[in-house]
Amino acid sequence: MDSQKVDMFIMSNGKFFESHQVMQIRDRLIELDDSKWSVVQTMQFKDPTISLIVSLLGGSLGIDRFLIGDTGMGIGKLLTCGGLGIWTIIDWFLIMGATREKNLEKLQQVL
Repeated sequence: MDSQKVDMFIMSNGKFFESHQVMQIRDRLIELDDSKWSVVQTMQFKDPTISLIVSLLGGSLGIDRFLIGDTGMGIGKLLTCGGLGIWTIIDWFLIMGATREKNLEKLQQVL
């Protein structure tokens, strides 16, 4: 793959991934076959900032976990009212990292 295209992808989508994973993603994208490049370009990633805002507003109902695709944890938070509030507060600090991990998993399925 053309390194210029990969660099543009990294510049526009770098915030969706952990900073220490960006170089690994870049290397894998450079090795990527051209036929898969159109799929990678059209992928939609979840924004970690939006996940944090949703977690602050509706975290006790598990909406943040449903948003990123953690259905089981979302149901758990919904049934326990966010672990009586404790789980909700912990998720305020963890949800952005969890969102970035889900984005990486989604990208690795294509790669």
